[in-house]
Amino acid sequence: MENTQAVTYNRMPLIGDPAPAFTAVTTQGSINFPEDYKGKWVILFSHPADFTPVCTTEFMTFAKMSDEFKALNTELVGLSVDSLYAHIAWLRKIQELEWNGMKDMEVKFPLIEDIRMDVANKYGMIQPGQSNTQAVRAVFIVDPKGIIRTILYYPLSTGRNFDEIKRIIQALQKADKDSVATPADWRPGDDTIIPTAGSCGTAKDRMESTDDDKYCLDWFMCFKREQKAQ
Repeated sequence: MENTQAVTYNRMPLIGDPAPAFTAVTTQGSINFPEDYKGKWVILFSHPADFTPVCTTEFMTFAKMSDEFKALNTELVGLSVDSLYAHIAWLRKIQELEWNGMKDMEVKFPLIEDIRMDVANKYGMIQPGQSNTQAVRAVFIVDPKGIIRTILYYPLSTGRNFDEIKRIIQALQKADKDSVATPADWRPGDDTIIPTAGSCGTAKDRMESTDDDKYCLDWFMCFKREQKAQ
């Protein structure tokens, strides 16, 4: 008779869910998440382990871009299942390294100690198909109301695209501010998409509109000009 063993998977939070709450010790003191970050956007991200090369390049890049994220009202919070002392030793070592034009990179954002994997399990960061002891490269973007707005997962071997993470923050903020959507490869300053018409009358009015700030490719696909034509 075949011997099978049940595997328990934690339900990961989904886009639109409240970010699971937790209190944790970090390299910047204790945090109460997401309560401490009300009114701010947050990038909560996990990495497999300290003193690993891919993670080191990521932390150097986040440190370099931290002011860019602050300018977007966005805070960074990192996590791995290593100890606080390992975190501190690793972050000190990072300051001594030089890579890709970056050096003297001081990591000022908190890095969570999660030895018991309590937080990692709450967020579905431990995926047995990859590892039972390391968190995959997960990114959760949480809005100022504590709601999860974006989830990205990378395999252990693949470093993250930080330009894309920043672009997502910019696109979400633009969508919230102007009640629009953003098309493929959107960048700040590009035209945005007006929500699809909800009635035949609205669709007809849009197609016949002479408003210079708006244009339609078809009744269901209308854009708002972000920069007026010269």
